Amino acid sequence: MAETYEEYEETHHVTRKSVTTFKIEESKNMTSSSTTTKTITTPAKLYGKDVGAYDDIDVDELLAQLSPEEITMLAKEVDPDDSFLPPSQRTNYECDKAPTGPLDRKKLIDHINKQALETPDRPELEPFVPGVVRGKKWIPPPQAAKLQAADEQIAIDLGDEYEQALSDATQEEIIDLAAILGFHSMMNQDQYHASLLNKGQPVGLGWDGITKSAIPKIFPAEAPNTTDPEETIQRIKSDDSKLVEVNLNNIKTISDEQFDKLFEALKSNTHLEVLSLTNVGLTDRTALMLAAALEQNHALRVLNVETNFISPTVIVTLVKSLLTQMTIEEFRASNQRSQVFGNKIEMEITELVEKNTTLLRLGLHLEFNDARHRVAAHLQRNIDRIRVDKRDGRSSRGSYYRPVRIEEELAEMSDVEEEPEEEEEEPEVEVPPADYDVEEDPDNVVIRPPPSDDEDIKKKSLTAAAV
Repeated sequence: MAETYEEYEETHHVTRKSVTTFKIEESKNMTSSSTTTKTITTPAKLYGKDVGAYDDIDVDELLAQLSPEEITMLAKEVDPDDSFLPPSQRTNYECDKAPTGPLDRKKLIDHINKQALETPDRPELEPFVPGVVRGKKWIPPPQAAKLQAADEQIAIDLGDEYEQALSDATQEEIIDLAAILGFHSMMNQDQYHASLLNKGQPVGLGWDGITKSAIPKIFPAEAPNTTDPEETIQRIKSDDSKLVEVNLNNIKTISDEQFDKLFEALKSNTHLEVLSLTNVGLTDRTALMLAAALEQNHALRVLNVETNFISPTVIVTLVKSLLTQMTIEEFRASNQRSQVFGNKIEMEITELVEKNTTLLRLGLHLEFNDARHRVAAHLQRNIDRIRVDKRDGRSSRGSYYRPVRIEEELAEMSDVEEEPEEEEEEPEVEVPPADYDVEEDPDNVVIRPPPSDDEDIKKKSLTAAAV
């Protein structure tokens, strides 16, 4: 079988290598023709020699044989971005002048200023004439129709009296009127506060006046809390009738033993109404002792435990403890160790608050809208209910909402052995004790004991006397 071979060579000049390509084609008379391409890489050449031939040459020896002119020519061909060269050799400095002396910065600046003054300005194509606009004057584009309609002034007929009063009013009087109406954008801050405090408008400030920086006022530092915790605990323990409010805020030196004594004494106290424990380092253990004390104390009205280290679950326990005596009207426990309670905790707090009939204010940050709205609505119902009680001359303190406890009391009453003379069977009806006041409410049943404080007794006596 006869075959014809055709060979041709392609040479590609590259930096380091030259490539030779041989292409072999079979005869066209063959039944199936195929093309085979072979690529052979040949070493690159430099000045007619292979690059490997220059590996044994000493570069320093070659540079020593060059003249200064040849070295300068070679330096111009060096890549300035070569990081192996020092920075002084990367710059192409070609100044042939000899140095005239050391650098004098002042003389150099004076020389530059002198040259700038002596150099004539470039001639202007059109001479400057005062009051004549040179070139094309800029004309703003026409305003949109919607903006023009919005900028149109609305004519309001105020009447002759008001128009005459406003036309004769001074600028200070108009500023005062704007401050009263709440137009804050029409005046600056100094004018607004001067109008509210009736101090007179600052001199030199009009509608376009600029407020100057005022000297900051120096307020005295807040005095530290000097309440003696040990003495206060003893007074609470002795049930001092004059001790109605206790403020232990920001006293961080109270120990756990003192907290134990304080909450133990709080159980039997009957005169303390306000207890504030803000930023005193309450933990979960001490907060649980406080919850146990709240279940037995029936005189406390306001409790504040903000800015402490109470966990969300213990806060739920505190809110739950308020249901036992139903005397707390204000409870605050925000800014604790955990800022976010979560949906489960907030729903538990909401359900407990909805069972509380005496709570009027709750200081907790609730994230979910449902919890906030339900709590706010229930607190408003409590406020309205207390207003009705005061109007009717009834006491709102000591209200009970404990159907479980009432069922237990009824169960205990049913377990007592009846005397033989009382053998008549009557239908069992869950009736609270006769000395309790029962009020039907759309949401729940509110059962209140009779008034226990002197003020409510006086109110009832005065009502009876008036009748």
